[in-house]
Amino acid sequence: MDTESTDTQQTQTVELTDEQWRERLSRDQYEVLRKRGTERPFTGEYVHMKDDGTYRCAGCGATLFNSETKFESGTGWPSFYEPAVAEHVEVRPDHSHGMVRTEVVCRRCGGHLGHVFPDGPNPTGLRYCINSCALDFDKAS
Repeated sequence: MDTESTDTQQTQTVELTDEQWRERLSRDQYEVLRKRGTERPFTGEYVHMKDDGTYRCAGCGATLFNSETKFESGTGWPSFYEPAVAEHVEVRPDHSHGMVRTEVVCRRCGGHLGHVFPDGPNPTGLRYCINSCALDFDKAS
């Protein structure tokens, strides 16, 4: 596979209408990725996943996290200490629900992924707390 063309494809912005997003995503994925919702803790498909592989954005397929950086946080959502490709995620201030948090967004499609907190393990000290339904998983071969 041509790595350069794959990298280019993963950085091209994906812009769809609201109707197109609704057709592409499940109801839960749409609620999280497009409406900034949150799945209930301990209900997501990947919260206890221990397989080796790559986590991609369920909205556009951009590579977001690797299993090597996943850890058990006890919070009820998949947690990672760093993105697989830093340029594929964006962080933004989030003042919703009367809280001050940092939102994590897919840079390619603008989909809401979750939040990042400064209470993770070394080497970064960060905890990317990500909704399972915002992710797809590619198992390592």
